[in-house]
Amino acid sequence: MGRAAPLLLLLVAAAGRAGSSAAGGPEVHSLRGSWRLGNGNGSVVLRGEVPGCVHTALHRRGLIQDPYYRFNDVMYRWISLDNWTYSKTFKTPFDVRKWQKVNLVFEGVDTVAQILINNITLGRTDNMFNRYSFDITSMIKEVNFVEVRFLSAVSYAAEQSRCHKAYSIPPACPPPVQKGECHANFIRKEQCSFSWDWGPSFPTQGIWKDVRIEAYNHYHLIYFSLTSFFAKSTRQWSLEIESIFDVVSSKPIAGLVTVNIPKLQTQQTFSVKLQPGEGSIVLLVNINKSSTVEAWWPNGHGKQTGYNMTTTFIMEAGYPIEKSSKAYFRTVELVQEPIPGSPGLSFYFRINGRPIFIKGSNWIPADSFQDRVTYDILWLLLKSAADANMNALRVWGGGVYEQDEFYDICDELGIMIWQDFMFACALYPTDQNYLESVRAEVSHQIRRLKSHPSIILWSGNNENEAAIASNWFSIPYADREVYVKDYVTLYVKNIREIVLTEDKSRPFIASSPTNGLESVKEGWLSQNPYDTHYGDTHFYDYSNDCWNWALYPKTRFASEYGFQSWPSFSTIKQVSSTEDWSYTSNFSLHRQHHENGNDQMLEQIGHHFKLPESTDPIKKFKDMIYLTQVMQAQCIKTETEFYRFSQSEIIKGEGHTMGALYWQLNDIWQAPSWASLEYGGKWKLLHYFAQKFFAPLLPVAYEDKGVLYIYGVSDLHVDHKLTLRVVVHAWSSLEPVCTLTKDNVTVKAQSAAPIYEESINDLMERCRNCTRKSCVITFGLVGEGGLQSPTNHHFLSSLKDAVGLEKAQLSASVSQRDDVYIFVLQTTAIAPFVSLDVGSIKGRFSDNGFLMTDKKKAVVFYPWEPTSVEELEKSLALTSLVDVV
Repeated sequence: MGRAAPLLLLLVAAAGRAGSSAAGGPEVHSLRGSWRLGNGNGSVVLRGEVPGCVHTALHRRGLIQDPYYRFNDVMYRWISLDNWTYSKTFKTPFDVRKWQKVNLVFEGVDTVAQILINNITLGRTDNMFNRYSFDITSMIKEVNFVEVRFLSAVSYAAEQSRCHKAYSIPPACPPPVQKGECHANFIRKEQCSFSWDWGPSFPTQGIWKDVRIEAYNHYHLIYFSLTSFFAKSTRQWSLEIESIFDVVSSKPIAGLVTVNIPKLQTQQTFSVKLQPGEGSIVLLVNINKSSTVEAWWPNGHGKQTGYNMTTTFIMEAGYPIEKSSKAYFRTVELVQEPIPGSPGLSFYFRINGRPIFIKGSNWIPADSFQDRVTYDILWLLLKSAADANMNALRVWGGGVYEQDEFYDICDELGIMIWQDFMFACALYPTDQNYLESVRAEVSHQIRRLKSHPSIILWSGNNENEAAIASNWFSIPYADREVYVKDYVTLYVKNIREIVLTEDKSRPFIASSPTNGLESVKEGWLSQNPYDTHYGDTHFYDYSNDCWNWALYPKTRFASEYGFQSWPSFSTIKQVSSTEDWSYTSNFSLHRQHHENGNDQMLEQIGHHFKLPESTDPIKKFKDMIYLTQVMQAQCIKTETEFYRFSQSEIIKGEGHTMGALYWQLNDIWQAPSWASLEYGGKWKLLHYFAQKFFAPLLPVAYEDKGVLYIYGVSDLHVDHKLTLRVVVHAWSSLEPVCTLTKDNVTVKAQSAAPIYEESINDLMERCRNCTRKSCVITFGLVGEGGLQSPTNHHFLSSLKDAVGLEKAQLSASVSQRDDVYIFVLQTTAIAPFVSLDVGSIKGRFSDNGFLMTDKKKAVVFYPWEPTSVEELEKSLALTSLVDVV
């Protein structure tokens, strides 16, 4: 007790000084803002913003058009083939003589560059995902000239590939339909910036994150992270706090660190010693057991509680540091264990001891030009995911490790993140330089990100285990061993080793799809990574009828699956001109980067819908867009519902599906893709469907051998007694043919089980005048206290064969209520897939793409920017399936 008293006084005194440099705290001076930018031969010179890239600088200055406009991705290839230089003159805003060390720090350089200050080369960069810090203590003057001389990423990648003489590392180039650049696997850069099957090739150059000068004495805090642990035996929460310093002093520095979490009545003080060089301090704080800790829960399962925490460092020499942060408490386990009645192993996540069915999608970069991705854009996209009842996203391995704000928002919204390392659909080199660069990248990213409770898994790569197992690159069997060895070297001996050292709070898998522990057992490369009895699967099938649930793998975890559609006309219009507005235009072909993608959509539509035949070309194009969106929504609904109803059963040894992440959430530009959110954030019909098919309580129907089964699917934490209503409508009438109500249906917590079955023949008997072609089934669950599921539907035949569908007269009246708008729809007949579209007015509806079986329906519009009743009325286009002719 005696020792603590003076310490408290010391703390109070120190806290007052923490922020000010008078106490010897570091000087940090950002070099953001306007830089000079020039190309290789000096023929193009302009001002460029930092953070930023060459393309955005040229566009802002009016030297090029919008890079996304029409065919500009190909027209502007010259930009990334040139070598650009960023330079800036700046005054040193402090007295250099006062500081033992001055660093020039780049949070992100994209990608290959030589860095100079006052004409002295500091070093080179070759990894977009790394942080670079250069010691400039001996070179800094009162006025300084800093230069970043970039080398074309395209030429660098080609040169690296040429130098790798021992054996080739496929794939050399992307398929021609992608109009991309070659050898992306030879450069540590966003892999999809060389093109992908949903995105353009814009291999950017630029200083894409913050750059600053840091001056300090004694020591400087570089990384600060906290991870939570829960000891089951003692029921004790603890926090591991890791601080990494650059210690300038030649002798160890002793001091005291105090951690305080007021809300949890937890305060602990530690004696510490900083070692010269990279000094790190790891502290374990036990949370006061008399405090109740509220855990962080995924969206739909509880609150996302975080606790304010301060960590104060008071050292013998130097200045005090006070670090404020948020502490979150959650545990994650990836459970892979035997399942009775099924060969193989389970694959599911337990959060805070509770198994959670993972619902969500896959995230790709929100723009080809990262400097255009603002906080507001991230918020809009991630809030849209949460609003569609998603609880997880996979940050896919061909993009970037997202910015800090992305993970902050996920922490806040309860969106769990499956985090890939940035390797995708390729084999990669493992020479010493490459491995060193990757090792630095991986430790930097883990240190930067591991405090986020939203991140629940590290995954080594996207599809590279499958690429070797399925021999995508036609490697002769005799040569296979070299690539297997490289694979294990990169993902296991390097990346996994670092993950295990840096972060003991999360699971790691080497690839996706993988067989998990079975892949490990088979030497990290399984014979068939798509095996439904282990791990996760990716599944795509564009030609077979997507309404047939029997196509889909009854997998443990569906981490990728999807169908393409076109974005709305209002989104396409921004980057096209009148002659482009047809499904078969050069533009429509140019924008489609997936081989035969446009034809595959037509084929899939053809299974169930009539193709448009309007003589008005623009109406025909809009009808096509609408049909692709209807098809995509209905396909992914069928597949996702299949995964959800498979969670509690084992059929022929398969099942216990515990995750559904469709491909993909968002778009990188305006083009046909698998996304449910268009570039700019507009919801496609699929996203509206997702809000329903991911609902916490959902009845799901499917047919098997002439019998209709309805399952009750629930993510709720308690059992519920509910009423199931099954309504049969003839297409020709808004009055139901027959209604069946089943009371006291028990839907068990966090499970899926059959709650109703009836043969289709009996149903037709019961509802006279019905045939498969003339009727449709809708159904929903209702409970007490306002608990209800969305209304679901089940088609008894293809809609192209539907009998009695009449052309509905749809109308809408719009009114304002507070800051939302109410659209009251009226119809004269049943209308399938009713779509409300207000063009480029930003916002979303409460429901869309629905089957309208009532004369009247109210839909709410949530605007994302100011609008008016007049604007909305003027922009509104109402479409249903019968309007497509």
